[in-house]
Amino acid sequence: MVGSAMPDDDHSAISAHDAKRLFADWKAAPAIVLAVSGGPDSIALMWLAARWRRTLARGPRLIVVTVDHGLRTEAAAEAREVKRLAHTLDLPHRTMRWSGAKPKTGLPAAARTARYRLLAQAARENGATHVLTAHTRDDQAETLLMRLLRGSGIGGLAAMARQSERDGVLLARPFLNVSKSRLVATLKKAKIGFAEDPTNRDTGFTRPRLRTVMPVLAVEGGDARNLARLASRLARANAAVEVLVDGAERYLALRDQQASRPGSDVRSFDAKGFEAKSFEAKSFDAKSFDAKSFEARSFEARSFDARAFAAMPEEIRLRLLLRTINRFGLEGPAELGKVEALLAALDQAVAGESKGRRPKPNRPRPKQTRLKQTLAGALVSLNGDRIRVEPAPPRRRRPD
Repeated sequence: MVGSAMPDDDHSAISAHDAKRLFADWKAAPAIVLAVSGGPDSIALMWLAARWRRTLARGPRLIVVTVDHGLRTEAAAEAREVKRLAHTLDLPHRTMRWSGAKPKTGLPAAARTARYRLLAQAARENGATHVLTAHTRDDQAETLLMRLLRGSGIGGLAAMARQSERDGVLLARPFLNVSKSRLVATLKKAKIGFAEDPTNRDTGFTRPRLRTVMPVLAVEGGDARNLARLASRLARANAAVEVLVDGAERYLALRDQQASRPGSDVRSFDAKGFEAKSFEAKSFDAKSFDAKSFEARSFEARSFDARAFAAMPEEIRLRLLLRTINRFGLEGPAELGKVEALLAALDQAVAGESKGRRPKPNRPRPKQTRLKQTLAGALVSLNGDRIRVEPAPPRRRRPD
């Protein structure tokens, strides 16, 4: 993306030229919501975005939105101060409030979910296609560490993306390669005040505790710059693996299409001969792949050949299974660890099927359900030589 390159000086103010590069990717958007809490990072986002917008003859409408989570008494006053500053920049402002009961555990995650939901709502109501947040390189480093400690896979260790879809809008982070110190220097130079959220120093939460060890890690080379660089490299690797998963999914679908044609012999497939090169574009004919038909058949369930699936590399199988469960599950994203356990059980069941007695010639193999498990609202079963994933039936209510 255009705005990713920035000078290496971590303590200098961001110039107008720098701001133009940071926001260049979104100049064609019709409208943009700026998520501004009142802290230094988001205040810098608002000030720099307003400055950038004034340099454009035509550009997006900017709408400032503050989310009051109702967790601190100071939040209302901070929202009013953001509104005052937004009006000095000729920007409209709106405060969205997270109402209702708050959870006693997992509060940061619940507040984050509510915040993005409210920001997306504000974006839709204002015709905005993007929500811009002020996450910095420091935030990226902390996210990487948090996910590393929780044992995340490559996708999780890639941390935050510069742009991604969430709740029907595009979530963008223009400062992901910018240090927090540069944003603070920018505000000090412009003589603009900002609020300090005391929860950012509350070691009862994970991020503040990690911030206390960051100086120690930096001495050993694990500073925010290097950790963010690692996240970027893992994101690059993750994107490459996802391309392979796309190819594997198309391969399985095309193989089923070909097997359903008259004269085709599914049993002629040689699982041992299937290698990573099978994912290449030359391994299937894109012209013969009926995408519309595939999508129509896949709406209610997904089924694929167990032997072809078992021949694929483990990471590809894992991601295919995770992707399919999330597509048909009714209870949100599946946990990686649980999908890994399910894949192990599925592999064992498929291996047991392949070692079983072969049917006599001209006699069809009897269909037998060898595995049937529910995960994240999806039902995964191995029936004969087919793996099937579909929405799980409603759970039975216990009698009162």
